[in-house]
Amino acid sequence: MPTATERLPCIGVVLAGGQSTRMGRDKALLDWRGRPLLERQLDALRAAGVDEARVSGDRHGYRGIADAQPGLGPLGGLAAIAGTVAGDADLVVIPVDMPLLGAALLGRLRTEQPLARGLRCAGHVLPMRLRLDTESRGLLAALLREREPRRRSLRALQQALDCAEVALAADEAAQLADCNTEASWDEVSR
Repeated sequence: MPTATERLPCIGVVLAGGQSTRMGRDKALLDWRGRPLLERQLDALRAAGVDEARVSGDRHGYRGIADAQPGLGPLGGLAAIAGTVAGDADLVVIPVDMPLLGAALLGRLRTEQPLARGLRCAGHVLPMRLRLDTESRGLLAALLREREPRRRSLRALQQALDCAEVALAADEAAQLADCNTEASWDEVSR
């Protein structure tokens, strides 16, 4: 484990492998101010200072990483990304469907509480930071073998890691609006 002054590589991850069934169309390709939402999310991660940004999901134009085991949700996507990372790293993980996420908030997740094994925004599963190391890789593998879906989740991973939280100001909390339906998309994209 690094000390408070050592810095691991930081990889930004956009979870974009879902089927978008509630939305009825591909959320990653929704038009956000003239370009695909996925591109906006990648730019937000880069602006937050990650060393590189990756896409979880079979996204050919974005060199996306397909799930090794389809149907396991965000945890499966995160495990697929973890399989492409050599050595230890910090992962800043965001969903594709939170278009209001700002670089400053993501930067806080990247830098605050540097020794925490996991860090999330208070009261929310995503976005989050995960310390990817031997222990968390083993935990990911164990959770993916769980038969019960709620034990095969990002929330279960965060509980097992005793994930720390950052408190949010009201303007930061507003950035966590997710767009799972046409109605929520219409409200946020006005």
